[in-house]
Amino acid sequence: MFQTLSDRLGAIFQRLRSRGKLTEADVSEVLREVRIALLEADVNLKVVRDFIASIRERAVGVEVTESLTPAQAVVKIVHDGLIEMIGPQPAPVRFAPTGPSAMMLLGLQGSGKTTQAAKLALRFKEQGRRPLLVACDVYRPAAITQLKVLGEQIGVPVYEEGAGDPVGIASRALAQARTVGYGAVLLDTAGRLQIDEPLMRELEAIKKAASPIESLLVVDAMTGQEAVNVATTFDRHLDITGMILTKVDGDSRGGAALSIRAVTGKPIKFIGTGEKVGALEEFHADRLVSRILGMGDMLTLIERSQRVFDETKAKEMAQKIRRQTFTLQDFLDQLRQMRKMGPLADIVKMIPGLGKLTAASNIDEGEVSKIEAMICSMTPRERTDPAVLNASRRRRIARGSGTQVQDVNRLIKQFEASRQMMKQMSRGRGMARI
Repeated sequence: MFQTLSDRLGAIFQRLRSRGKLTEADVSEVLREVRIALLEADVNLKVVRDFIASIRERAVGVEVTESLTPAQAVVKIVHDGLIEMIGPQPAPVRFAPTGPSAMMLLGLQGSGKTTQAAKLALRFKEQGRRPLLVACDVYRPAAITQLKVLGEQIGVPVYEEGAGDPVGIASRALAQARTVGYGAVLLDTAGRLQIDEPLMRELEAIKKAASPIESLLVVDAMTGQEAVNVATTFDRHLDITGMILTKVDGDSRGGAALSIRAVTGKPIKFIGTGEKVGALEEFHADRLVSRILGMGDMLTLIERSQRVFDETKAKEMAQKIRRQTFTLQDFLDQLRQMRKMGPLADIVKMIPGLGKLTAASNIDEGEVSKIEAMICSMTPRERTDPAVLNASRRRRIARGSGTQVQDVNRLIKQFEASRQMMKQMSRGRGMARI
């Protein structure tokens, strides 16, 4: 997401590095380029005009100090302006002080409401809130089945009555939630291919009956400008409290995210970053803007790693590195843990200073899969002691993993180099403190 915008803004800032002071002509040129970059990223025209007007006066005559180049000055101005545009403060989900907290998930058919309901349920379960999923979509084929499968996958109960009145289903589900003691009730409502009056009347009736504390609109980021129109219409009829932006991993422009809050005034609360039930992140404008400007996003990276890595295993791994007993099996385990955090190219972009590495080195997930296949083709002894890997063993591993002997040789060479580096680190201060 935002790759196009990030590349264009990066090129703009690169051209400013040799200038000592920003003149009004420089500012006009930069803002014209920024305007084009935003429009190409599918940001709403009115939002772009307002944004450019708001940052123009801040940029004129910015002096360059010893530690601040013109490029850095403009980056900061654009950075602050983007954060202001898409919401400076995070908007966490609200919960009722007592009793179950009802939450409606709204949106067009195909936006991902059912999947996002399951993702939220898993998040709330991990927080100890005892969620209940409710199947209020009685029209779409297999909608109830999909919700039940997802509920079983994450260990969350699903309330469903099959065909029937969605308003009555929502009311009875809430009554059961009060009796049993569920903390969060997620209403998966019906959608249409496009907005129509019958849909809006039904959703309004469900909202009146359920009195949800949150009415969350699920918006497909890949629909571009249409996402803004959808959000505006739903907000007008149902007074939404926030939005979940889905499929952000599949859209290189991402203008909907920059437009939708500015147009509706309602915050984006979550972004869906993949198809897996754990691929849901709280929305933080400052982190998103940092990614757009190639400044990384270490906080999100840390949060992802905390969800994936076990602290005890991490300490054990540190001890192995310090004692120089790190094996290919350990390397395979770490690789698999890393892949749980998401695509490696996305992880690299979150590390400050390495954002451009992805484009330069063209990180290939297929190569990672090859490494995994090669290690899996080794015996336990070979993974523990690569020194036993003679020519015949390497040929067997290559055949078993569908790779070439040269690939196996390269893996062993790289692993030995990494182990040598760890050996040197273990003699320094850094590893002594682990």
